Amino acid sequence: MRRLLSLLVIVLFCAPVFSQDTTDFPDGSDGEGPFDRLVIRGATMIEGSGAPPRGPVDIVIVNDRIVEIRGVGNPGLPIDPDQRPAAGTREIDAHGMYVLPGFIDMHGHPHTVSSGQGVPLEYVLKLWLAHGITTSRVVGAKGVDWILELQKRSNENRISAPRIYAYPSFGQGSSKPIASPEDAREWVAWVKDKGADGIKFFGAAPEIMTAALQEAKKLGLRATEHHAQLDVTRMNVLKTASLGLTSMEHWYGLPEALFEDRIIQHYPLDYNYSNEAHRFGEAGRLWKQAAEPFSPHWNAVMDSLLAMDFTIDPTFIAYLASRDLMRQSRNDWHAIYTMPALWDFYRPSRNAHGSYWFYWTTENEMDWKENFNLWFTFINEYKNRGGRVTLGSDSGYIYNLYGFGYIQEMENMREAGFHPLEVIRSATIMGAEALGKDHEIGTIQVGKKADLVIVPENPLQNLKVLYGTGWWRLNDASGEVERVGGVRYTIKDGIIFDARELLQDVRDMVEAQKADRGMPPGPMPMKIETVDNLTPSRRNR
Repeated sequence: MRRLLSLLVIVLFCAPVFSQDTTDFPDGSDGEGPFDRLVIRGATMIEGSGAPPRGPVDIVIVNDRIVEIRGVGNPGLPIDPDQRPAAGTREIDAHGMYVLPGFIDMHGHPHTVSSGQGVPLEYVLKLWLAHGITTSRVVGAKGVDWILELQKRSNENRISAPRIYAYPSFGQGSSKPIASPEDAREWVAWVKDKGADGIKFFGAAPEIMTAALQEAKKLGLRATEHHAQLDVTRMNVLKTASLGLTSMEHWYGLPEALFEDRIIQHYPLDYNYSNEAHRFGEAGRLWKQAAEPFSPHWNAVMDSLLAMDFTIDPTFIAYLASRDLMRQSRNDWHAIYTMPALWDFYRPSRNAHGSYWFYWTTENEMDWKENFNLWFTFINEYKNRGGRVTLGSDSGYIYNLYGFGYIQEMENMREAGFHPLEVIRSATIMGAEALGKDHEIGTIQVGKKADLVIVPENPLQNLKVLYGTGWWRLNDASGEVERVGGVRYTIKDGIIFDARELLQDVRDMVEAQKADRGMPPGPMPMKIETVDNLTPSRRNR
């Protein structure tokens, strides 16, 4: 009974179930197309497989499929018009621009006004699209039916949204507690019949997890897990992967598999998992309790996961504020694109998940810097040895803003040691493989879906040009500092979305919520309202 209660606490705490309504869904799509013949002219192509850029190329799209990729010249030379494909019914002049496969976010939570964050679903979806995300693996949202309805509307292109892969949380929507292996198998079969693509686990008693994973494997459902500390002692990632888990989120469960001189992490004796300052504070001390990098046990765990073709979706960005709270909370996009309600959600709170800044200290940040270095080392080496590492953002928490956080995750991978081409590979074809959809998406290839990102600057030279806010550059001709970059177009299923227009829509939503609250227009002051006990009284001045 205690283990069942633990499971229910995790599901309710980390992925709340809300009412099954459809009032959250926006009406209509802002996209243009698809077209009988769309031609993208003159771009430099980064295809997603890890191959180096090449161009200029013209890309021909018919409806939702790429039908031709033609080299049309050499860099620095005029293009011979006789080499070019025939005209399209719609064309994009991409000369001097870069085209990449649509990005795949492997850890998405599309929140809504009623989910506690106070943000419209349209806000989330447009920030995703504006940053080139054409596919999102949703690993927890309002409910099974709600996720599947979002997926349906996206597939039919009735709304502006990435393609959705539905991974409901284990037990979500069940009419009864999952208290036995039989209950677990029954729920897995039910969610498969509903149309889910996979399952998101948080942990459960070993006999329940074993039954659920075996049933999922039998039915062809993929499975991922956040190995929550309440169950990880009995089932770390080596155990769950051996039972059929296909991927893991974050990093919980991995250091525990690397323990050599303990079974349980070194919790302080006053630790309480429900106190999020305890939970996240001690998590920052976990990696240094594991085996040393490249030691025999460290290598043995890595080799075992590689042998099982296991996928790691690290979501570094979900913890970035833990090592530098001030920097993450003051990113310049917050002033323009963060909803007031979301800003409230981020502030220190004992109720809101991820708002654990009750008194975050230098020592907490030092722990997390060391934690990141050890974590980076494992993930980079896993990639170097042929392991599949994908890119997920887990946005909406911890000053991690939708869309922007995905690009930050690219920079985190770069810091971990990934070459920029390896970063793009993780964001595209690696995600497609993990979803089992690499025959459809993930690279720019004839026959595949027309999911593309077009950006005016070279993202390999500077990943920052993918941020919706662009990046600063000195214009030597004018002497002025200007912003460059930002995704120009996101194309999903051959439908063109103007990223700048999507961002303007988001800014309008932010301004509307500010007006509703009686706040002045313009960029928000990026501060946390405090009781000022540092200012001397007038008498003491």
